[in-house]
Amino acid sequence: MIATGMSFAPTAAAHSGTGLPGGFVAGVLHPVGGPDHLLAMVAVGLWGAFLGARLVVALPIVFPLLMVVGAVLGMRAIPLPPVELGIAVSVFVLGLCVAGAWRAPAWLAVAIVAVFALFHGYAHGRELPSAADPVGYSAGFVLATGLLHVGGIAFAVLATRVRRVPLTRAAGAAIALAGVFFLHGVSA
Repeated sequence: MIATGMSFAPTAAAHSGTGLPGGFVAGVLHPVGGPDHLLAMVAVGLWGAFLGARLVVALPIVFPLLMVVGAVLGMRAIPLPPVELGIAVSVFVLGLCVAGAWRAPAWLAVAIVAVFALFHGYAHGRELPSAADPVGYSAGFVLATGLLHVGGIAFAVLATRVRRVPLTRAAGAAIALAGVFFLHGVSA
């Protein structure tokens, strides 16, 4: 999964603002086809699993909720700092959090995830008004986001159970590396 995301890293600027085909299925498929979103969502799950019981639940709830807030901001065209840069930074930082096994205080982990969720949601909120079925697309997108969080959690839990915690940290390092490529693509 991570290798697939990294193979598309130079083309991570998938948020062109040009609209979406719309519909539930398109919403489900978009996060899986967008390596920046896919890797950030998996990283949220990995980090939440590493941080423990409270945050393994809280982070995957906070992200979609704040992603919706970001989408509303995007639909209303309320200015944010450069969104693609925020998304690229989210992949890099979340990957580093996992790779470094950073045990952030709960309030800080939630704040970091919430801020990054705003950027991810904003990018899609700018595209939603021109989607054929914005409600269906949004529902599919939020569902796929949650499933990617669960995928990251499952990977971390499985790695821990087979005493391969370094696999989780290595996955974080690979995600952070992809973030470097995304950052390069944004600055190019």
